[in-house]
Amino acid sequence: MREESLAPGLSGRVELTVTESDTALAVGSGDVPVLGTPRVLALTEAATVAALAPRIPPGSTSVGVRVELEHLSATPVGRTVVAEARLTHVQGRRLTFEVTLTEGAETAARGRVERMLVDRRRFLDRIGPAVPGTPPDEPGPTATAGSAGGSA
Repeated sequence: MREESLAPGLSGRVELTVTESDTALAVGSGDVPVLGTPRVLALTEAATVAALAPRIPPGSTSVGVRVELEHLSATPVGRTVVAEARLTHVQGRRLTFEVTLTEGAETAARGRVERMLVDRRRFLDRIGPAVPGTPPDEPGPTATAGSAGGSA
């Protein structure tokens, strides 16, 4: 597995307009109709995946291994949030990202996400047969990737 193409500065971005199914009430993390923290986490992780997508070595994937996240403000249904991730540190196969979630000019969340680069086939072989899932009814986030030294 070659990691040379993964260097600090890679960036990724996802955007989502909050729906009822994204709320704390819907995902079981609270009883209020605002963007739930589990969805904030999923969006920031999606931004890290978007950052890696154009550069990840063939046959590889990345898996989340550690998260530090501060959810700073509530976002109501109908508002659009943007999750951005910037690769800040590469230590062998361990990749560290700084992540933010913004709504307009306001920072709604910030933190760090660490991912590990793994061989996709070996990883899947270790967990056994996949369980089929059903796709969500709601549209997912829209992702874009940037490159080292620039933002998406």
